Amino acid sequence: MKRTRVAGLIEIDNGYALMHRMNVKKKEGIDAPYGEYYVFPGGGVEPSDNSYEDALKREILEEFGINVEVIRKLFYKKINNDIEEYIFLCKYISGTFGSGTGPEFTGDSKYADRGIYIPEIIAKDKIKDIRLIPEEFKDKLLKDININKDM
Repeated sequence: MKRTRVAGLIEIDNGYALMHRMNVKKKEGIDAPYGEYYVFPGGGVEPSDNSYEDALKREILEEFGINVEVIRKLFYKKINNDIEEYIFLCKYISGTFGSGTGPEFTGDSKYADRGIYIPEIIAKDKIKDIRLIPEEFKDKLLKDININKDM
């Protein structure tokens, strides 16, 4: 079964809105990040979504409590034959950051091994100091920050 994940890079308050993941348990036989790290907010595309952009807006609203405008695709990664991931540049439109009510925040037992989810805004100059997954997207973001910091 093919799975598509969409995520957003959202510039807000002189930083980027990221999801801080803590206490994520290692799963036997599965090559997935565990421990403590950051990810771009987002999630899976559902059959009810009209587009990747609609899926992303829904996920960001659930996770962060904010509305965004999807500007353009930044990165793409095919993980294997079953999973692909898109990262889009997004613009903050409205809402209170950190007021998300998605299933990650409900105490649902199916999220127990997934650890704690903490919405955070990370200053641009601190991105280099965090574990941001996927690493290749972090590297591309750091290059972009360095290219544009003198503009």
